[in-house]
Amino acid sequence: MSPRHAAGPAPGERAAVVTGLGLTTALGGDVPSTWRALLAGVCGVGRLDFEFEAPDGPAPAYLAAPAAVEPTTVLPPAKAAHCDRSAQFALVAAREAVRDAGFEEVSSLGASGARVAVVVGVGLGGLTSILSQNHRLQTRGARRVSPRTIPVMLPNHPAAEVGLMVGAKAGVHAPASACASGAEALCQALGMIRDGRADIVVAGGTEAALHPLALAGFARLGALSQRLDDPKGASRPFDAGRDGFVMGEGAGMLVVESAAHAAARGARVHGRLTGAGITNDSHHVAQPAPGGTGCAAAVDEALRDARLHPEQVRHVNAHATSTPLGDLGEAQALEQVFAKGLDDVLVSAAKGAFGHTLGAAGAIEAVLTVLALRERTAPPACSLERVDPEIGLNVVGRSPVPLPPGPLAAVSTSMGFGGHNVALAFAAAS
Repeated sequence: MSPRHAAGPAPGERAAVVTGLGLTTALGGDVPSTWRALLAGVCGVGRLDFEFEAPDGPAPAYLAAPAAVEPTTVLPPAKAAHCDRSAQFALVAAREAVRDAGFEEVSSLGASGARVAVVVGVGLGGLTSILSQNHRLQTRGARRVSPRTIPVMLPNHPAAEVGLMVGAKAGVHAPASACASGAEALCQALGMIRDGRADIVVAGGTEAALHPLALAGFARLGALSQRLDDPKGASRPFDAGRDGFVMGEGAGMLVVESAAHAAARGARVHGRLTGAGITNDSHHVAQPAPGGTGCAAAVDEALRDARLHPEQVRHVNAHATSTPLGDLGEAQALEQVFAKGLDDVLVSAAKGAFGHTLGAAGAIEAVLTVLALRERTAPPACSLERVDPEIGLNVVGRSPVPLPPGPLAAVSTSMGFGGHNVALAFAAAS
């Protein structure tokens, strides 16, 4: 056993537990519906057509995974009208997570006497609001621009709205590290619990960027799948025939709480957040480091932080976006970390079902990782046909696979443009 996995905080030292879960995705508007659909192999990807004429012809069609439930149908109309779509998703998922944690009146969280903080990561954030208000400026004039434009275009807008909803007084933060933002929010939440700066942190990520500009930009990068004739089979992480990702939207939120505080109020515990690792490739703004070295270092750091040895991990929720270079690099990273024990690690790649949700991805998949440990089930990859021969992972296919009996630990990985790598370590509640 390598000494690099022997450090980290002492067991039980300001331990962090997960007491609440919230989701809104292309598979469902809450945790139960998303989890059921994921296990059943449902795919939320479809064709997205925009009706406008560009100088070079009609707007192209794209593949996308829009939210299954419109946030405006579940939020109070006045609140929805004041928020960017990314904040709407954050509020929906946060409300579910807080209620799941035992606070039926969401505003009672801040009034409970606990030190409450919020951390919500975004990637593109208020992009749709920025573009719609710019269009209004250009077509209707400056006096018709909404007075809410500045608040909703800021990267901290979703975090601020969640903070207002729950009455957070111990800090409201908004990490922006591209597609690793949601996972980095959980790293920050873990640090706040360990440092004693908060008793409860509502943390996660959100994204709502299904706009023609964002889609065209990713298409010009060559990042998107071109399988317009096969939407349900377009996003296929780790598959030999993968050709790019499909954009999705939604949010994932977790209530992370100190174990002592959760025990004192008799809270139900879904799982434990035991470690986190953050690194950067410093290689290329949009391509992973060769061999997945940065990702491997982040996983190593998370394991060390959690006082775990690689052979103790039985499940990995992979970032796996369905891009040729990204999936291969991540696979090489996991092969490096888990080495001889790789066959015993069940690797799930869920983005085939709900697309790549950018800044929300790490948080959505953190929720799925906690659920996998709680339900002792590794979720399937709905579109996987044949694992790439260059990828030596034990990838879960089209059917869920039971996790083994005994103590369970899992890792969730995230990566983002700019070279960001984040790994989170979780353990079952008992």
